Amino acid sequence: MQTKVNPIVVEIIRNAVNSAAREMNECLIKSAFGPGIFEMKDCSVGIFDRQARLLGQSSGLPIFLGNLEVCINIVTDKIGLKGYHKGDVYVMNDPYLQGTHAADITVFAPIFYKDCLYGFSAVREAMHDMGGKNPIGNADSTDVYQEGLRIPPVRLVREGEFNEDVAALLAINSRYHTIMRGDLHACAAACYTGETRMGELFDRYGTDGVYAAAEEIFRQSEQLDREAVRQIPDGEYTAEGCLDNDGITDEKRPVKVKITVKNDEMTIDLSGSARMGKGPINCGEAQTIAACRVGFKEMIHPEAKVSGGTFRNLKVIVEKGSFLAAEEPAPCGWYFTGLGLLIDLIVKALAPVMPERAAAAHYGDSSVILFSGIDTKKGEQFGICEATAGGWGAFEGGDGQNGMINVVNGDLKNWGVEFVESKYPLRILSYKIRPDSEGAGKFRGGMGLERTYRVENEDGCNLMLWVERSETPAWGLFGGLSAQEPDVVINPGTKEEKHYLKTNMLPLKRGDIVRIGTGGGGGFGEPLQRDPGAVAEDIENGYMTEEHAKKVYGYQL
Repeated sequence: MQTKVNPIVVEIIRNAVNSAAREMNECLIKSAFGPGIFEMKDCSVGIFDRQARLLGQSSGLPIFLGNLEVCINIVTDKIGLKGYHKGDVYVMNDPYLQGTHAADITVFAPIFYKDCLYGFSAVREAMHDMGGKNPIGNADSTDVYQEGLRIPPVRLVREGEFNEDVAALLAINSRYHTIMRGDLHACAAACYTGETRMGELFDRYGTDGVYAAAEEIFRQSEQLDREAVRQIPDGEYTAEGCLDNDGITDEKRPVKVKITVKNDEMTIDLSGSARMGKGPINCGEAQTIAACRVGFKEMIHPEAKVSGGTFRNLKVIVEKGSFLAAEEPAPCGWYFTGLGLLIDLIVKALAPVMPERAAAAHYGDSSVILFSGIDTKKGEQFGICEATAGGWGAFEGGDGQNGMINVVNGDLKNWGVEFVESKYPLRILSYKIRPDSEGAGKFRGGMGLERTYRVENEDGCNLMLWVERSETPAWGLFGGLSAQEPDVVINPGTKEEKHYLKTNMLPLKRGDIVRIGTGGGGGFGEPLQRDPGAVAEDIENGYMTEEHAKKVYGYQL
């Protein structure tokens, strides 16, 4: 018989579990050795019940949060619930199981209370380096084996005892042994923190009380989703775009979205999207489903917290062997490249029937820039990989945001200038708004950013770039225009000037300049309808030039 629970207690438990997840996240960030975690926060955490249904989560990368339960279910299917023991911690990173690339590891632990299994705590973080043919990552891999150590689900901790054999195997395959070991311990500590906080919650409300509240939370989440989808007219809604290439060939990579709404159910069908690419653009199916959930959530009650009851009325269809459901040995190094475009396309498809919810496309790519080499002064290897920010799309009643991280990365932070210059042989010469990069509209898109680096290392370094969305830059809606596409320039204004979007291990010498300009967000509504006062303010703020304002908005001084 199900325990009845007071609605006030439901809200207390809802917030308590999310608070526990936030504490897990803080534990991970503050104890991590890798700068990608303690500085950039490239991680996510979640707390789940015995059936791997989400109870609570912290802010983090949405595409990580969308499928942590997949990893739990994979292990449970293999060993059964009785195979877990108190103090166990599992680790995995297989791209075809969890959907990401080798650099992302998933760590989870069972939650026991009074010797009974009641749930799981889970962490996913990007490791600083997982081996592979180049430091941290590469842009020209042609199979998964070039991208780093691939880990099936294995026990990292056995009943509270750290498995040194497994830790040693993982650490020795990374170029940064100490960082790897430290981050593994940080992940385990974060999982144990989740177990501790859930134990306190069980002490206060009892296991029956907590899970009765959870069932009510699930019911509410499902009801909200179904009511919202029921308001959308039944029918089929489509959108498509394409990525520039797969990093190896020049072949364009189409992404096709067909959304079917019937009563209170929604199906997102990605059939017809490009087949697996030769280069590292491929993505595991689990992450594609997570991205569809992000797109769904953007349009369906984005203000409501996600729980195990969310997405029950969403079905995703993705073809096996497409680049969105990659199979061995397809390289998956930059799996997230197509996901930003996919999420934008979901919004575009639904925009005609949900104009009040829809935003124009955002710049949509992590626009990764990576420097690596041997630091001459320190005599040690260095590597810094940065996801850069850009413009988001405008919407009815508001301009797009300037200089935001892309949607797949969520809570990710960029590297601070002081951090970069104090830790690495680089100097950042400028970091500013990229003028005229917006998509024009009654409400303009957000501005991209411009960041300029100078190599200070005596022996130079190598540059890797993975920048996308030049073929399908951020589009506008309802008369709004597309934004400026991205661009990376080496030694601008000199005889050696060259432009790149993707390159791998490009040698740079001391004094070389690298300037990356990210794309803007699409506009919303006709540009000529924009308030002249808003245009004047944009000029004053340095967001756009007078020439651009005259040409696109008809601005007159």
